[in-house]
Amino acid sequence: MAKTYDEINDKIRRGTAVVLTAEEVAELARTTSAKEIARKVDVVTTATFGAMCSSGAFLNFGHPAPGIRMETIELNGVRVCGGLAAVDTYVGATDCNPQRPTYGGGHIIEELVAGKEIVLEAWGKGTDDYPRRHIKTLITKDSINEAYLYNPRNAYQNYNVAVNSTDTTKYTYMGTLLPRLRNAAYSTAGELSPLINDPECRTIGLGTRIFLCGAVGYVTWNGTQFHTGKEVNAHGIPTSNARTLAVAGDLKEMSTDFLRGVYYEKYGVSLFVGLGVPIPILDEDLAHRVSIRNEQIDTIISDYGNNFRVLGKTNYAALRSGSIEIGGRTVRTTPVASLAKAREIAAILKSWIRKGTFELSAPVRPMPTGTSVKPLEIRGFEDETGI
Repeated sequence: MAKTYDEINDKIRRGTAVVLTAEEVAELARTTSAKEIARKVDVVTTATFGAMCSSGAFLNFGHPAPGIRMETIELNGVRVCGGLAAVDTYVGATDCNPQRPTYGGGHIIEELVAGKEIVLEAWGKGTDDYPRRHIKTLITKDSINEAYLYNPRNAYQNYNVAVNSTDTTKYTYMGTLLPRLRNAAYSTAGELSPLINDPECRTIGLGTRIFLCGAVGYVTWNGTQFHTGKEVNAHGIPTSNARTLAVAGDLKEMSTDFLRGVYYEKYGVSLFVGLGVPIPILDEDLAHRVSIRNEQIDTIISDYGNNFRVLGKTNYAALRSGSIEIGGRTVRTTPVASLAKAREIAAILKSWIRKGTFELSAPVRPMPTGTSVKPLEIRGFEDETGI
């Protein structure tokens, strides 16, 4: 018999909801049918923790006296967005100062969350109502008005495995790829991943309440590059990057345990984001979906040294084993996301729900269908790569 959000939330309030992590329900499914899981389990918690470059924070500094229309803004020497009215900015996770490439937006966001002082310096042309032309001061998360994380693309639904077949080392957002297929980097949390446990986003949409970097956050839209047209395997899981989420939450409530600035050697800066999504078990179909196991989740192997040429497929059980087979040779696997942190997030979210402090919210708008991702068309100018 189908359940409703109201019924599950009533159980959460009464402390009787049965909550399992995605790993726990995957193990239970070895001996229990989806029908029985649907009857016994109310919520399954999912999680991921990894670098999510399409992340950032909106900040409002407040007006000094006299006022300034901030048109050029730097935080700790890093240029950030100056196109948001007088005293607002957006700090992108990958913002950086080319003269100091190992430090950038992701680190600034982490330091704000940690309560550290940040140097704000800004310039404006001076106007009748905002005559000041320059300001330099120290800020913290408590001295400014709003500070909230807004990430346009997080929690990819699956992702490719990255390898490098060339004779030279490649430095990428998937980490350092050694030459001649000497390592294979992967990022997704497998059977713990949110969008793998609800692959068609039946319960995930605009307004879904989530765990975001140690605080309560929300899904605000489908993420950029949201793509439903990817090939799926026999279990209905896309075999490479597909759907994504746009998410938001109060930066002042977050924890550096689940939000970290990071630098990838010779590539750039990013932000590690901890995200957890509860999946309500409304019916047998969802019980079947959340029972997915690592050996049932396939992903493609892409050659980052040769225009992302597909070299084959593997699954997350093989990736977790420490090595995979590519073209008859054994290749060592290297995770670039933290499974331990993902497990911690899923467990924390489970505890919040069991304590009755976190209820589920039904989407007020579903995710789109029939979407695809277009490449950038080069037209009107000569194609100059600059390589």
